[in-house]
Amino acid sequence: MAEESSTSDVRMRGFARRSTVDDAQRWVDQHTAPLPSELVGLLDAGGRVLAGDIIADVDVPLFDRAMMDGFALRADDTLGASAGAPVTVTVIGQVLPGDAARHAVQPGQAVRIMTGAAMPGGADAVLPVEHCVAEGSTVRVLRSIAPGKNVGRRGEDIAHGEKVLDAGRRLRPQDLGVLSSLGAAQLTVIRRPRVRIVATGNELLPPGSRPEANKIVDANTPMLMQLICRDGGEPITRGITADRPEAIVEALGDEADVILVSGGTSVGQEDFAPQLLAQRGELAIHGIAMRPGGPAGMGRLDGRLVFLLPGNPVSCLAAYDFFAGRAIRRLAGLPTEWPYPVVRRPLAKALESVVGRVDYARVQFVDDQVEPLAIGGASSLSSTTRASGFVVIPPDCDGYPAGTMLEVHLYDPC
Repeated sequence: MAEESSTSDVRMRGFARRSTVDDAQRWVDQHTAPLPSELVGLLDAGGRVLAGDIIADVDVPLFDRAMMDGFALRADDTLGASAGAPVTVTVIGQVLPGDAARHAVQPGQAVRIMTGAAMPGGADAVLPVEHCVAEGSTVRVLRSIAPGKNVGRRGEDIAHGEKVLDAGRRLRPQDLGVLSSLGAAQLTVIRRPRVRIVATGNELLPPGSRPEANKIVDANTPMLMQLICRDGGEPITRGITADRPEAIVEALGDEADVILVSGGTSVGQEDFAPQLLAQRGELAIHGIAMRPGGPAGMGRLDGRLVFLLPGNPVSCLAAYDFFAGRAIRRLAGLPTEWPYPVVRRPLAKALESVVGRVDYARVQFVDDQVEPLAIGGASSLSSTTRASGFVVIPPDCDGYPAGTMLEVHLYDPC
C-alpha cells in the first residue's frame, strides 16, 4: 500500500522505495468523490456533468404538427384520388408555425398548412403540395394518403414522465438542445473542481516568452490547463513560482480543490515541495515505479489534494494522466477511465521494458503497425506531438516482441 506520511528529506539522497502505480491510483480513488452540486443556467451548462436524472415534465412536441408544407385534411376524403380522377376539397383557411389553428376541418374541407404548424381539429393527415393542384378556394387531390401521414404526434419525440438523460452524463451540444425543448432554464450539475497550477523553477519563463540563455519557457502550464479543462476542472494559474520554500508555501495556500505542483518534486537540492507538503500536511506517496513520471508524489494539505508532478514535460504528462487527471475526473463526476480512444494494432518491432515498473511508451502508426518512439526522454515533449498515442507496459512485463497485438491509447479521437 501507499507509504506513510513522512517529513524525511530525500533531496540528494534518492528514493528509498517507490510505490506501485496501482497503489497510487488506489490512494487517489480512496480520497476522491464527486463534488457537491450547483445550479447553472442552461446556456452555461455545456460540458457540465448532471447531478441527477432529467425526467420530462412535458410532452415534446406539445401538439400534433405538420411535417410537410401542404394541406391538412381528412385522409378519408382522399380515397380513390388519382391524377386521372382527382378529388376536390374546399380550402377554409391557413395555419402558419406559431399560430393557433382557428378552423376545424369537416368532411370535404382542407386547411393550408406549413411545416411545424399545429394541426387543425378534425384533420388527420397532410397532403403535400406536390400531390395536389390549388385553384382558388379549392384543391384537387391527385393521390390518396393514409391517416397520420406527414403528421408529427404530440409526445412523439419525448413523452411526459420519460427519463431523458441520466445522472453523471457530461452534457453535449445536442443535449442542451433537447433540454431547451423541454423548457429547462436551469440545471443541477456537479461543481467543477478548481485546480491550482503551481509551476516552480527559477529557470522558467512565462508561457508566451521567447527562450533565452539559461532559461526555458514553461511548457507544462499550457498543457496542464487544457488537460484540466478536458477532465472537467477549472484551471487557476498565477505565473511562475520561485524555487524558494516561502514562495512554494504561499502558493500551496491558495484556495482550490486540487493543487498541481509542476517541477521541484524530485530529489534535487532545489526540490522543496515534497518536504514542505510532508511538514505541513500529508505526503502519502513520493516516488512511483513508472517511467517517465517516477518522481511524482501526492498527498493532502488542509483537506485539498496535492499532486507533485515532475518538471520534465513528458513526465508531467504521464503523472498527470495516471494520477491527477484521474482525481479531477472523479471530483467532476466523470468516468475514472482515461478519455483516450483505444485501438488494437500489431507491433512492427520489439518494444522493450524493465520488469518492476510501468512504462508509458509513445508510439506512432506506420503502415497500420505500431512503431515505438520512446519510453525515456522525459524532457522530449515533441515526442508526444509526433506520436499517434501511447502504450502502457505493465510492471510484470519486460516488453513485447514484434507482431504482438497491442492496445494503443490515441491522443486524438478516432
